[in-house]
Amino acid sequence: METRQQGLLDAEPLRESEEDNMVSDVDLNNTVTEEEREEIQQELAKLEEEISTLRQVLSSKEKQHAELKQKLGITPLSELRNNFSRSWYDMQTSTAYKKTSETFSTAGQKTSAAFNNLGSAISRKFGDMRNSPSFKSFEEKVESTVSNIKQTKVGGTGGSFEEVLSSAAHASTQDTPSNHLIDSPEETR
Repeated sequence: METRQQGLLDAEPLRESEEDNMVSDVDLNNTVTEEEREEIQQELAKLEEEISTLRQVLSSKEKQHAELKQKLGITPLSELRNNFSRSWYDMQTSTAYKKTSETFSTAGQKTSAAFNNLGSAISRKFGDMRNSPSFKSFEEKVESTVSNIKQTKVGGTGGSFEEVLSSAAHASTQDTPSNHLIDSPEETR
């Protein structure tokens, strides 16, 4: 076994002529004769020449194209605008856009209906709560308290709630410290 391994691990590098022979020997089932090889190379040269000619023709056509656009006043900006408009139109007329638009429309309608239903439910609940006996009892108590406050008389003087408040305010303005300094009629006697 050691003799085989030493054959694989030769210390000397291959020379170029040996490499060339090995490459031609290992042609991977691509057996081409010298005659066929020359024909292929001639065909390749002919194709390269045709490609070069086509490139020259294309360049000439591109120049002519640019000149005609310039004469028509078509600028890159107007082309961009037209391309954008055309793309937008194509997108809007596409099946995917139409389906997406319909889906969003349906979703919007369903969402709107859901909010309407929610608002109706809340209104109904508030109505039910307002008609409940406990709320009516609370409402009656508040109304009676407000009514009692309005009808209350301060110091025997009658009047509405507004009158009572204004008379209390008037009394507090008259009851200043300077009024206490004036002698009352009983003290002067």
